[in-house]
Amino acid sequence: MGETQPRIQRLLAEKLDDCCEEDVERRLDELQSLAGETFDDDPVRPVFAVLGNETRYRLARALAAADDDLCVCELESFVDVSESAVSHALSDLVDVGLLTRRKEGNWRYYSSTPLAESLFDTAERQVVDGE
Repeated sequence: MGETQPRIQRLLAEKLDDCCEEDVERRLDELQSLAGETFDDDPVRPVFAVLGNETRYRLARALAAADDDLCVCELESFVDVSESAVSHALSDLVDVGLLTRRKEGNWRYYSSTPLAESLFDTAERQVVDGE
């Protein structure tokens, strides 16, 4: 716990005008419960983790902006990595639900999901429009 307990004690003392050890322990328990509810088996983390890679981010962003699905060979122009690295990155994006994949003969086509489009639209609105 280190520095956490004294800092929370100071915070609570300011908020409550009077703080005791029970208040600190109760707040620490509340925070621990929140952490467990938020991070244990977190289904959202993989989505953001996969976007932390430049290649995967660029591919997901390009597909979210595209009007139609794109073939792997078209997507290779957005990144400077090998064909196999593009395929692996696309597979990772499909696995977390940001892209869908369909096969047509020898070609694989990818498109963004509503989740990907919503994430990018929301982020862009916040950054550009300052909402």
